[in-house]
Amino acid sequence: MSSAISALSHATGQWIDTQGVLLFLFVLLLVKYINDIWPRNIPPGPLPLPIVGNLLDVGFKDPTGSFKKLTEKYGDVITLQMGPNRIIVFSGTKIFKEAFVEQADIFTNRPPFPLNKKLGNGLGLILSSGHMWKQQRRFALFTLKHFGVGKKTLENSILQEARYLSDVLEAKKGLPFDPHQTLTNAVANIICSLVFGHRYEYDDHFFHQTLQYSNEVFQLPATTCGRLYNSFPTIMSILPGKHKRAFENLKKVKSFILDEIRKHKEDRNPSNPRDYIDCYLNEIETCKDSQAEFTDDNLVYCVIDLFGAGTETTANTLKWGLLFMAKYPSVQEKVQAEIDQIIGQSRQPTMEDRINLPYTYAVIHEIQRFANIVTFTPPRVANKDTTIGGYHIPKDVLIVPLLSTILHDKNDYATPDQFNPAHFLDENGQFRKRENFIPFSIGKRSCPGEQLAKMELFLFFTCLMQRFTVHAPEGEVLGLKRTVGITSGPLPFNICAVPR
Repeated sequence: MSSAISALSHATGQWIDTQGVLLFLFVLLLVKYINDIWPRNIPPGPLPLPIVGNLLDVGFKDPTGSFKKLTEKYGDVITLQMGPNRIIVFSGTKIFKEAFVEQADIFTNRPPFPLNKKLGNGLGLILSSGHMWKQQRRFALFTLKHFGVGKKTLENSILQEARYLSDVLEAKKGLPFDPHQTLTNAVANIICSLVFGHRYEYDDHFFHQTLQYSNEVFQLPATTCGRLYNSFPTIMSILPGKHKRAFENLKKVKSFILDEIRKHKEDRNPSNPRDYIDCYLNEIETCKDSQAEFTDDNLVYCVIDLFGAGTETTANTLKWGLLFMAKYPSVQEKVQAEIDQIIGQSRQPTMEDRINLPYTYAVIHEIQRFANIVTFTPPRVANKDTTIGGYHIPKDVLIVPLLSTILHDKNDYATPDQFNPAHFLDENGQFRKRENFIPFSIGKRSCPGEQLAKMELFLFFTCLMQRFTVHAPEGEVLGLKRTVGITSGPLPFNICAVPR
């Protein structure tokens, strides 16, 4: 009996020893895992799961809300593991200035995402890096300025397009309609006049389709399929999904642009360039024997970027603007009263009227702030080790700039989650410029179309408010739900535009 007890005791001791060893090994592996995923002094963040990382923490339905909660918990610089990719999220004005202004040269390059290669191959204005990006951006800014951005000539073109837009809305005779396609067409025509040298009619079905194709390509990186493709490109290249359709639509957009380039090559006069494409073709010829990266392929992707980014951002802002005016009629009434007093009905508004329309100008800024259409600016990659916000930022780590936290910062805005034009008015009712209002981001990678967008927003919005009163269809309540993408517009809605 005693020998049996002794044997049992010995076996139990061995089992406890084995259990202890296994527990020790588990703790050791866990510590190693945490140290591997969280090197010393990198920013804090939620503990990632194996394989998927923090994909579930970010979520798929409301990434904006998820990121807001994460920054509230962990601060303005946080670390996330998205599948195999570690990313560091920057938010808050102080961090943006420290990174993108004070250390701008470290954070100008784009990451080598699989989706970036698939959509742009490192070419164009948005996805390029280094010398190529500097070269293409400098050329685009110079050329757009040459063709009137910031000048009276382009102002006249926008006002002409505003008349075409008003005619289309007037033909609706106050009946309910969805303004999405009409507003997109109007904004796209301004880019088309600069890039292609001509505009398109509002009933051009082929052009409408091309705009839709372009939008699907432009929005893909922020969709669930886009994020999964960047994390698991091999698997996603096999699976069906929106990414496959976007890749096919990219081919259609490229075909549309190549056709425009072909026409330009046939009838252009090198000594008298008409638009961006003509100027770029001249540059290709001038630089063909040098190391400059002006090529037909680069031209295609630059036009895609100008066409996509230059249309969706401004069009979505105008959509939100009409939605807010219909939802908040007292604000609309004040805007119209100010326009009637300063401009009247005998002429169109001009950019010179801004200084005399403080309330209207404040409303336009509040539309941009509250709509918050660009939640994240395109990701960057650190080109060397540095420190931001007191945290170590390792070389080659992916940086995601979270712009939405700045536009809804409770320290800057009295009611950040409400539509309130008073955010941009002083105690005397004059327009108040806010230093931390940066809807176009800041630094060397800020939006190159900022000046154009400001002109379009002011002129289109004031022209529409001068000519029409917008309201919800009878019996309908307008909501504020939004799409998820690189730019976030309102979900489809109907309004009535009644001529004044």
